[in-house]
Amino acid sequence: MKKTIADMDLRGKRVLMRVDYNVPLDGDRKITDDSRIQASLPSVKYALEQGARLILMSHLGRPKGEVKAEFSLSPVAERLSCLLERDVRKLDDCVGEKVKEAVNSMEDGDVVLLENLRFHKEETANDPGFAGELASLGDIFVNDAFGTCHRAHASTEGVTRHLPSVAGFLVDKEIKYFEKVTGDPDKPFALILGGAKVSDKIPVIENMLDKIDYLLIGGAMAYTFLKSRLKGIGLSRVEDDMMDTVDRIFSLASAKEVSIFLPEDHVVADEIKETAKRKTTSDEHIPDGYIGLDIGPRTIKSYRSVLAESRTIVWNGPVGFFEMKPFSKGTREVAKFIAKLKATTVIGGGDTAAAVNQLKLGDKMSHMSTGGGASLEYLEGKELPGIAALNDK
Repeated sequence: MKKTIADMDLRGKRVLMRVDYNVPLDGDRKITDDSRIQASLPSVKYALEQGARLILMSHLGRPKGEVKAEFSLSPVAERLSCLLERDVRKLDDCVGEKVKEAVNSMEDGDVVLLENLRFHKEETANDPGFAGELASLGDIFVNDAFGTCHRAHASTEGVTRHLPSVAGFLVDKEIKYFEKVTGDPDKPFALILGGAKVSDKIPVIENMLDKIDYLLIGGAMAYTFLKSRLKGIGLSRVEDDMMDTVDRIFSLASAKEVSIFLPEDHVVADEIKETAKRKTTSDEHIPDGYIGLDIGPRTIKSYRSVLAESRTIVWNGPVGFFEMKPFSKGTREVAKFIAKLKATTVIGGGDTAAAVNQLKLGDKMSHMSTGGGASLEYLEGKELPGIAALNDK
């Protein structure tokens, strides 16, 4: 068990908190989805209520070590000020004399937001000097940015060498749910995997086969699995170099008595366009000249019957080309069905969380992860450096 922000005396302390404010912006630099900011509020509000001097730090986008105005955190400071109903001062940098002066002039209950950490290449390089400079701004370090916990960066791992380091409420919740599903899940346990590439999900499958009862596969990765079973896949995306690996997965699953479910029918089109000519196949074969872009009604029905029996469900990756409305039904129907179940439901971050949030079903799930890459690595059984570096209870 890791120590959390609730285990620390924060009054009058400078609390250096890593948050994940890597939010999507439109062309006018307006935030289009503030769910990551909202997710940080329990820890932020708690620190302020306890009388801390709160120094927030985050990255935004990929400025690659250069100062770029389009990646400034100014829009985030504005939105956070509105949400907290108090002034959030955004500083012009994250290190340096002016930053130190601003932090030293803070009073209990004040909050500042440092400028984008990734304006400095030393951040992603986990440069010890840069980490030391960040750490000098705080008395206690709180990591509440689960989405970056799988990276050993200066602001996630480097600073922990200088300060007492604990989990924020968001990271603590992520740890609890992922420890539960990877360590002691309620059975039967269904794992739904979708998305584009089989190669991205193989380490997850290999690690989870000992824990799950059912593996449901959708998205473009399903076509590689189907081709390995000698099914026609038309012009669908396929990873031919993964055939031996997929065969091995079937053998392993059989040995461990894990049932693998593949699409039994498909929504297909002659090209990847909203206006494309499309149809639903009568079975698992996709005709020549067509691309598989979603699971069909028979598959939806079949997957529902498996999920209805499950007491733990983990879902990572949409089961169709969700971004285009004609191919979003499979993902929509699976999400709506899971939302009604009494099971423990954990939604891996990234595209799956975006799809569930778009359907306004996030609050119906047991846990919506805020980190796509981090949640995948947890399911792969890897140690996340940003979590490993925090103090144990």
